[in-house]
Amino acid sequence: MTQIDFYTHVEDKLNTAARLAAKAYRQGMRSTVLCSNAESAQRFDRLLWITPAIGFIPHCFADDPLARVTPIVLDWRSTEIINDDLLLNLGEERPPSFSRFRRLIEIVALDDEDRHAARERYKFYRDRGYDIRTHDLSQNSSP
Repeated sequence: MTQIDFYTHVEDKLNTAARLAAKAYRQGMRSTVLCSNAESAQRFDRLLWITPAIGFIPHCFADDPLARVTPIVLDWRSTEIINDDLLLNLGEERPPSFSRFRRLIEIVALDDEDRHAARERYKFYRDRGYDIRTHDLSQNSSP
């Protein structure tokens, strides 16, 4: 069953996602980052080019010919699952086919709209018996 982690009270959703993606890469996980739209995927792509400042996190978009051999795949359409170790959801909706992943990470920003959408996703997962862990980042500066 998919392990689900909620990272809450996040000041900067994209930076937190970049740190988590880098950590997953260092642990040898193959990840899919599901963005809410093409623009947010482009922003996340640019961020991965500079995070960390002295390293490189190999990534590409889902429609890239190298997607099948790239550790981190960015997508906003979720048409085909390529990497199924970790799904990092940056969208407001519950990701389709999330149960095909070994792990799902939900990042919850401070704004009310994002928190409300995250509560709905949390209830959905909980009501279906998923094991959910929460990590309050207001207590700690890094994931």
